[in-house]
Amino acid sequence: MFEFAGEFEPFVNMVFLGVTAFIAIKAIQTRDSDGKADFVHLLFGCIAAVFFFLVLFQDVLGVFRF
Repeated sequence: MFEFAGEFEPFVNMVFLGVTAFIAIKAIQTRDSDGKADFVHLLFGCIAAVFFFLVLFQDVLGVFRF
């Protein structure tokens, strides 16, 4: 995904995975004062999770290509 990084591509992929995992977990677990999940947090958490799994399976593990 990050071919411009050259020899640092594995490091950039791992940093990207860490950041998107943090965003996904934080957004999905966020609740308001009543204990209900906010739609926007769930939406962006799921989008971050999709990008996390896309980079994980495609670039890091090499399971499949798009």
